[in-house]
Amino acid sequence: MFKGLTPIQYNGREVWPLIEGGKGVAATNHASAGAWAAAGGVGTVSAVNADSYDPEGKIIPQIYRALTRRERHEELVEYAIDGAVEQVRRAWDIAGGRGAININVLWEMGGAQRVLHGVLERTRGLVAGVTCGAGMPYKLSEIAASYNVHYLPIVSSGRAFRALWKRAYSKASEWLAAVVYEDPWLAGGHNGLSNAEDPLKPEDPYPRVKALRETMREGGIPDSTPIIMAGGVWYLRDWNDWIDNPELGQIAFQYGTRPLLTRESPIPQGWKDKLTHIDDGEISLHRFSPTGFYSSAVRNPFLRALEARSHRQIAFAREEAGDHLFQLDVGVKGRNFWVTRADLLRAREWFGQGFTDALKTPDDTLVYVTPTEKAEIRKDQADCMGCLSQCSFSSWADTETNSTGRLADPRSFCIQKTLQDIAHGGDTDRNLMFAGHSASNFRRDPFYSNGFVPTVKQLVDRILTGD
Repeated sequence: MFKGLTPIQYNGREVWPLIEGGKGVAATNHASAGAWAAAGGVGTVSAVNADSYDPEGKIIPQIYRALTRRERHEELVEYAIDGAVEQVRRAWDIAGGRGAININVLWEMGGAQRVLHGVLERTRGLVAGVTCGAGMPYKLSEIAASYNVHYLPIVSSGRAFRALWKRAYSKASEWLAAVVYEDPWLAGGHNGLSNAEDPLKPEDPYPRVKALRETMREGGIPDSTPIIMAGGVWYLRDWNDWIDNPELGQIAFQYGTRPLLTRESPIPQGWKDKLTHIDDGEISLHRFSPTGFYSSAVRNPFLRALEARSHRQIAFAREEAGDHLFQLDVGVKGRNFWVTRADLLRAREWFGQGFTDALKTPDDTLVYVTPTEKAEIRKDQADCMGCLSQCSFSSWADTETNSTGRLADPRSFCIQKTLQDIAHGGDTDRNLMFAGHSASNFRRDPFYSNGFVPTVKQLVDRILTGD
């Protein structure tokens, strides 16, 4: 047992201060969450468009048959509730009364509040808590408390938590089980990097977590309420100075990337194989997500193609002005595209390379793509099923108008499509592959030598030794 690490009280029982990070779509499910809880920790079912099963136990494909985006959005919400309920029930059975089962949702996912209500209503007594990030989930406390369920907000700064506490959480303080501090430079998936922070200049998490604890103390929250460190957590021995530290209060640890490579992990074998070959610097903190948030993923051909697409971008004016003195003559229809001479030459070069179609962005720029890319972009935008509260790629918004009011942005992508595909066996080079920045440890850590893939129990036992 690693020095100083002791169980914490959660949902009326002792559990290890080890939380499985929830990863959607379908990258953490009943098998991984149930096994994590059975090992004495807190397992987390992703409630982001989770899988459902037919009577034979086969995954039900999420096919959208409705003609309009709003109608497809309703189908998505139904899929999401049914899937999460099924996953929670199965995870509960696997846990066998040990540990605890949480669910994880993204506040900015489409229909988040409806999904939360639907899942918690049908899983009463099974869900211990809800972790929630990707936005400012003000109503999380109210919804969770109405079902006698704990809530664990995910934040990346004390400032964000202060806003949530003052506006809402202080009114349901008894159900606040912990606060997850997610390091925005190191955590996989979407994160809370603000416009005031430099994505290229990571900050030491210790003073940020210390500031978060001070903010919690200002609200009268006891030090026994854990701060869960998430992002960059691999070996507990690296966090020795955080455990039993009076400046920080009770600390727990969330593992998102390490549980991907276990026997119970639901991700396909091809994805697991890729994880064992990731090098340092191969995880990219980028801003291509249609959510508008920064996120971290493997810099595979899918991500490199998005980088290249944005590089093939020029600004235009609708009339001759300034140094925009040249009419664009490739990739566009009409004559109302004025560009600089340098950009005209660049556009002609891209056109000659086969990038013959120019697509407008919301920022008065054009990106050059191949006809095949254009067809895929347009189809994906037309097939939108409203998986986010707001989507820059399709201009969907979960509002009465069903629109953000902005031009759909071809520099992004359909995140529902790619995450569903990679989670169910799609090409790992042609899809978004979320991972944290510590993923290169799979290649170095002797625990995984000779291709060893542990069970969740073996992983948790290993973590508890400090390694």
